[in-house]
Amino acid sequence: MQDSDPIRLPGPWTHRDITANGARFHVAELGEGPLVLFLHGFPEFWWSWRHQLPAVAEAGYRAVAVDLRGYGGSDKTPRGYDPLTLTMDVTGVIRALGQSNATLVGHGWGAFLGWTAAVFRPAAVNRLAVTGSAHPRRLRQGLLTDPKQISAARFMWSAQRPWAPEKALTRDAAMLVEQLLAEWGATGWPELDVAQRYRDAMLVPGAAHSSLEYYRWLIRSLVRPDGMRYAQRMRTEIRVPVLHLQGELDSALLPHVARGSGRYVTAAYRWRLLEGIGHFAHEEAPMRFNNELIDWLKSSS
Repeated sequence: MQDSDPIRLPGPWTHRDITANGARFHVAELGEGPLVLFLHGFPEFWWSWRHQLPAVAEAGYRAVAVDLRGYGGSDKTPRGYDPLTLTMDVTGVIRALGQSNATLVGHGWGAFLGWTAAVFRPAAVNRLAVTGSAHPRRLRQGLLTDPKQISAARFMWSAQRPWAPEKALTRDAAMLVEQLLAEWGATGWPELDVAQRYRDAMLVPGAAHSSLEYYRWLIRSLVRPDGMRYAQRMRTEIRVPVLHLQGELDSALLPHVARGSGRYVTAAYRWRLLEGIGHFAHEEAPMRFNNELIDWLKSSS
């Protein structure tokens, strides 16, 4: 492995590629024990979980972070960016790792897929931890009726144009990535070297287009039959324990929109509002995030 590789960054973890749901996925893994699968959000890649992989592995788990379809070292397919295909990716990765189920830990889009997997493939999800996220029905409601969340989601709306968003996202060596990280995170984050990692990853051929396709499905499906069917199905109760960590200063997914997510969970639901933290809680305050996560993993609920 060469340090110049923008995706397979060195560390205590092992990199490898696996095949699932008809595509190739890059994963980084560390430790042994029950499987904990980490799902990143936009505009990041598996490396966003660099603080969690060693801590969770040391706590006695097999910690695996995957590049979602279209990101990092995973395949950038021409189609497949709807939540059902992406959820089949997640459950397919679990099987490819030799397990029938896992605890899912997701941020942003990764959390969106975690919520979806808990409904569409409940047997594959033991537990669910989310951050920077709302239940998909809460997000849908916010995007349709909440002026503050509509304004906060202006990047989502701007992504609907053809090709211009890709050009904006990669212009000036992906400077927009750094700007979005700073806008959505708390003041002072990210450090320049962290921002550079994410800028480099967005410049991997195909990553900008693929990552924007997630947002295109989300917004365009609000009024389409497939989106309405998905929203109806997501009424289904979630019957596994959920840990919900939300940054108080998150300006991408507003805390009051996230807070209502517990109404869809009939199992134990643990909500934590993290003061002084923005959209990227697992990176902005990794020690606090890890303590909350590991305490919850070891708890009975």
